[in-house]
Amino acid sequence: MFTQFKNIDTAFRHIKRFSIFLILACVCLSGFAIYKSFDLVKTMQSKVYILANGKAIEAFSTTRKDNLPVELRDHIKTFHHYFFTLDPDDKVIKNHIAIALNLADESAKKANDNLKEQGYYNNIISANISQEIEVDSVSLDINQYPFYFKCYATQRLIRSSSTATRKLVTQGFIRNVSRSDNNPHGFLIQRWETLENTDQPLKP
Repeated sequence: MFTQFKNIDTAFRHIKRFSIFLILACVCLSGFAIYKSFDLVKTMQSKVYILANGKAIEAFSTTRKDNLPVELRDHIKTFHHYFFTLDPDDKVIKNHIAIALNLADESAKKANDNLKEQGYYNNIISANISQEIEVDSVSLDINQYPFYFKCYATQRLIRSSSTATRKLVTQGFIRNVSRSDNNPHGFLIQRWETLENTDQPLKP
C-alpha cells in the first residue's frame, strides 16, 4: 500500500515538473512571438512604396537627422542655382530670383536690391548674356545652430563671342523653418554674403 502511495507521489512530482516546464516553454514562445511581431511591424513601418509609371518602388523612411547634411547641401545648391542662373529675359530673371528669395532671408533680398541698383540685370538683358553657376563644394558645420556653411562655386557668363568665368565663394547660416511648396527642405539661409567673386581669364 505504501509502495502505491509512493508511486502516486512520484508520478505527481513528474506531472508537476512537466507542467511547470510546459508553462515556461509557452511563456518563452509567446514572448518571442510578441517580440518578433513588434520587430516586423517596426520594419514594415520603415518601408515606403512609391508608385512610379505603374511600378511600386520601395523607399525607406529615415529621420531628418540622418539626411541633414544632404538636405542642407541641396538647399544651398538650389538657392545658388536660382540666384545665379540667369538668361537675357526679364521674366526668367524675376522667376529665378523669386524662387531663390523664398529660400533665404533679407540678406539675399538686400544683395538682389544692390544688383538691381547697379543695373546688373539690365546689363545681362541688353548684352544678351547668359549666366550659369556650378557649385563645386559646400562645407558645413552642423555642430552649431544655426548651421554654418561656406559655398565654393564657378560662375560662367556666356556671350556670343566668349565665355567669362568667375570664382565665387559665399557663406552664411541656415536655420529650420516649416516646409512648404516654396521651401520643400524647410530651411532658411540667413546672414548670406559673398566673400569672393573673382574674374578668371576669358575663354574663346
